[in-house]
Amino acid sequence: MIDLQEQIKHLPGGLRVAEGLADHAAGRRGINACLVRIAAPRLIRAGLMAVPEPAGSDAELELYQILSSEPGNAYGRYNAMIRELVSFEHALDHWLSARQ
Repeated sequence: MIDLQEQIKHLPGGLRVAEGLADHAAGRRGINACLVRIAAPRLIRAGLMAVPEPAGSDAELELYQILSSEPGNAYGRYNAMIRELVSFEHALDHWLSARQ
């Protein structure tokens, strides 16, 4: 898993996801950990995450709450981060299919 985590850093948003995976594994909460929890099903299928998030955890709401507590436009930042995450997921799918 670690080797693959290093390799994804070159994908769009890959550094943020790699940091989020490390935060999530260490039990830390934050923006990147929330993004990883949002993408958990895809990351698990890719072999980047081993443990699914317990039911009832709403990472999207938690992400928005974190962004709302910081200065700036929470709605705009939230949407930008979700778009970056979707871009990462598409690039990950493409990269993994090319490796097969």
